[in-house]
Amino acid sequence: MVEIQIPEKVNKIIHTLQAHGYEAYAVGGCVRDSFLGRIPMDWDITTSAMPEETKALFPHTFDTGIEHGTITVLLDHEGFEVTTYRVDGKYEDSRHPKEVTFVRNLKEDLLRRDFTINAMAYNEKDGLVDIFGGMEDLRSGVIRCVGDARSRFSEDALRILRGVRFAAQLGFDIAPDTKEGMRELAPTLRNISAERIQTELVKMLCSPRPDMLREAWKLGITKEFIPEFDEAMEITQENPHHMYSVGEHILHALINVRNDKVLRLAMLFHDIGKTKAKTVDENGVAHFRGHEEMSEKMAGEILKRLKFDNDTLNRVKKLVYFHDYYMPLEPKYVRRAINKIGEELFPLYLEVRRADVLAQSHYQLEEKLSEIGTVKNLYEEIMEKKECVSLKTLAVGGRDLIEAGMKPGKEIGTTLARLLELVIEHPELNTKEELLKHI
Repeated sequence: MVEIQIPEKVNKIIHTLQAHGYEAYAVGGCVRDSFLGRIPMDWDITTSAMPEETKALFPHTFDTGIEHGTITVLLDHEGFEVTTYRVDGKYEDSRHPKEVTFVRNLKEDLLRRDFTINAMAYNEKDGLVDIFGGMEDLRSGVIRCVGDARSRFSEDALRILRGVRFAAQLGFDIAPDTKEGMRELAPTLRNISAERIQTELVKMLCSPRPDMLREAWKLGITKEFIPEFDEAMEITQENPHHMYSVGEHILHALINVRNDKVLRLAMLFHDIGKTKAKTVDENGVAHFRGHEEMSEKMAGEILKRLKFDNDTLNRVKKLVYFHDYYMPLEPKYVRRAINKIGEELFPLYLEVRRADVLAQSHYQLEEKLSEIGTVKNLYEEIMEKKECVSLKTLAVGGRDLIEAGMKPGKEIGTTLARLLELVIEHPELNTKEELLKHI
């Protein structure tokens, strides 16, 4: 028998339910992840006990989604979701069933789940319950719907995006009939809230295969929430620095940057404005002048549309705007660039530039990478020497200027900005005594 290690508290809940004549199993993602050797994020339990019956067995519970049969059992301040077996009624909005019916049969409950690898249940008494071939699909590396794909996606359109996301996270393929269901029902993603789409998009982008976005594009999925990417896939780049379409370049850049939400979003949007900025000269060479500003503007619009928080939006926009920013290879120019981009974002800017270059053609590749390496070394030296690159490390502040005889007002800010410029040019002047000589 295939065995997995169930945590002690989860077992305690399962055994308590079993001791009172009910069925109970760990179910879904925790079972899948355990068989894959991954540590489950949470453990969900499914049971034949009705919600009120479950509540009667545990002293500390609260209603999480009792209308859908889910309550949370608290053991030592840790919460575990316990859900009654159920079948879903008719779905009317590609997301919510009109009603749910509680049942006592595990198979009926597993039948309503999205993919075979998420429709397995397990307890120590019965072992693995795998009615739909989830274990075989796990071993084969396949994402396949439970039963009919169209039915599953009609129930909750977000499953279309989840399927691609699981494939990206696990390195799996998508079964042909599941793909067809995705393609056919992709337009129903319009019924899904921006917040839910955002969550799945970020999980896909932060997976080992962010370029699964290509599969989402082929299946007509991206068109429903980020049509700008579809446009980018069609824009060619007749330029010695490039060998891919704008969209393919974006996909390669995503792979070349480390797994970080802000970095991956920055790479997704860094060239999105090229769809609006392309011109072709008399020699047939494509140019994309001003694409940085256009990309920043479009990135902001898309991130806002997908309800991203302001901190993420602002950081991504800034990296997009500066992704192509070049400077002469001298310390003063690097200090100026750090001041413009920001001390916190500058290391990310270097990663963005490198990922961008690695996704270009081989033309001047070594020179470009060498240049980025030199900027990185200069940046590290500047940070090591604690040289001043912003007002917060300037040796004087507004109060010092007032004490030196300046009147409060606009002139204070202007003077501080001028002194900062001086120090960026000549870092050795960053002492109070020296700077007060220059006011």
